[in-house]
Amino acid sequence: MKVWYSPIIAIVFFAVFSCNSKADKKEENSIKKVEKIPELKLTIDSTRIAKFYESYPKLEKFKADVAALYQKNKSTQLWQDNKGIVEFANTLYNQYKNLDQEGLKTSYPYNEQLNSVFDNNVNTKLSKEDTDLLLSNLYYYYADKVYAGFDEKTVVSLEWLLPRKKFNYQVLSDSIFKKSTILDDKKRKMFSQYYKLRDALKEYREIEKNGGWKTIEAGEDYKSLKLGDSSAVIAQIRERLFVTKDLKEDTKSPVCDTVLMKALKNYELRHGYVPKNTILLEHINDLNIPVSDRIKTIIANMERCRWIDPELEKGQKYIEVNIPEFKLYIIEDRKIAFTSAVVVGRALTKTVIFSGMMSNIVFSPYWNVPPSIIKSEIKPGMARDKNYLQKKNLEWNNGAVRQLPGKNNSLGLVKFLFPNSSNIYLHDTPSKSLFERESRAFSHGCVRVAKPRELAIELLKPDPAWNPERIDKAMHAGKESWYTLKKKVPVYIGYFTAWVDREGNLNFYKDIYGRDESLIKLLTEE
Repeated sequence: MKVWYSPIIAIVFFAVFSCNSKADKKEENSIKKVEKIPELKLTIDSTRIAKFYESYPKLEKFKADVAALYQKNKSTQLWQDNKGIVEFANTLYNQYKNLDQEGLKTSYPYNEQLNSVFDNNVNTKLSKEDTDLLLSNLYYYYADKVYAGFDEKTVVSLEWLLPRKKFNYQVLSDSIFKKSTILDDKKRKMFSQYYKLRDALKEYREIEKNGGWKTIEAGEDYKSLKLGDSSAVIAQIRERLFVTKDLKEDTKSPVCDTVLMKALKNYELRHGYVPKNTILLEHINDLNIPVSDRIKTIIANMERCRWIDPELEKGQKYIEVNIPEFKLYIIEDRKIAFTSAVVVGRALTKTVIFSGMMSNIVFSPYWNVPPSIIKSEIKPGMARDKNYLQKKNLEWNNGAVRQLPGKNNSLGLVKFLFPNSSNIYLHDTPSKSLFERESRAFSHGCVRVAKPRELAIELLKPDPAWNPERIDKAMHAGKESWYTLKKKVPVYIGYFTAWVDREGNLNFYKDIYGRDESLIKLLTEE
């Protein structure tokens, strides 16, 4: 038997082994075939792009840039590979979902379709081509909202005439291939104040989340409180100041002590008040402004920051005026070199938000009275008093009027010129008492400087021939003389009602021209 079966067993064993070996090789080849997933290669050419915008017309503004982007990428996909959506697309989507951190409440026009791309529980009906195009448009949409802000036409309608930040979509397109820039704070080029306000927004939203602050019930018969006074209102003020960290500890005490007055002083300085060592009703009314309103103010000023070119901060020396703050600064090498209180235009004669290049200083200037003031003030004055011109040291010449140099000249003893179509300039004034006011909107539009002599000294530092003594002599000469700056100095006149200073303090200023309301409305409607 053995003789007969052994060869048979051997043959069967060999056959089985051979079959198993072939099966293993077949399975191995099959695995190799599975591992070699074909590379994804979509065709997204001009025809496909045109078809996309027929279905998504609300994204039309990005069409030209998106078309250029895909042309540069050889008309194939950017946001997908053979494994699905790439990680950078997820990063972009997460940034978009957190737009509220940037002070924005806008929603992508095709939000439902976008969400379906990233929701594993939804079987998206989008083609891979439309998915890719939807994400490319999201990238431009995000950059447009966060980085660029409102378009130039809208900004000008808000009477903001400072030069806009140059927004280069071509550079933005290049950044997609590098997976960087607008999604990375370290690489995103924004005006530095934007980031400071964004941190403040986060802090104030946390306050709002925790219930905000309680309204201080002062009562109709409230009288001002001072050091040593005792009142139930004091305990409420303590609680309120503790919420915004002006007061480090809330002792609940109803007595007005030095610790509370120090905290109140800090609050006053942060909100544009001149400290008075007295708690007035106006202070309580300011303390009672809801946290939601403060948040809106922060968001409005974040939008203004989007319009500012960050290159401005790289300037070696420039002058900035913040209208609601009533302050002028000289910034040199990113540090404050000089500061002065200023008087700005009234509500009816607003100071214009714009920029210029300071080129001249005029000592002992004439004042060439504008036609509008001749009509509204000079002619009525002449009608009342025949000696009006003489009393005001004015000269009349064929309908033109100018005021002679001197200490009573409306421009004071010196003016600073940066030629512009609005005829706005900085100048001295004989009305010094106005600088003691908290609100200083009194001029016809020009900016009056509290420390004009010091400003002249600061600007003339590069010229050793012009020492303080020579400047004083020129200011009091009684004869007009001009000095041309060897290097022009940029001047920026802006409008910020919320500002984080260099010490990290969040400051709020009264919206003296009512510009926040219209901006907030536009942001809300977006």
